[in-house]
Amino acid sequence: QVQLVESGGGLVQAGGSLRLSCAASGRIFSINTMGWYRQAPGKQRELVATIDSGGDTNYADSVKGRFTISRDSAKNTVYLQMTSLKPEDTAVYYCNAEIRTGPLRPTQRYWGQGTQVTVSS
Repeated sequence: QVQLVESGGGLVQAGGSLRLSCAASGRIFSINTMGWYRQAPGKQRELVATIDSGGDTNYADSVKGRFTISRDSAKNTVYLQMTSLKPEDTAVYYCNAEIRTGPLRPTQRYWGQGTQVTVSS
């Protein structure tokens, strides 16, 4: 019905950059907030950044000044530009979106399958 597909993860050295993308497809009436979360081994999933339909953004303190979230509403796509990467940024990064599949349907949260980001020291 609705799919979120992430891309752009990989292995990078500390100080390097990566850009993640997440495209939503399927039966989409509207998308509210889109965001990125991450989960490192042995840790809980945590918020990285979100962006609402008006373009307002929110960042975890640990990534402020290094990561930038943006979206292309025409393409139902959200991006995460990551710079000055640190080994502690290593995690599986998940895309999330609040989507309505019809005018009378409630908003539901959807998740992508995750993409691995590994930062070597």
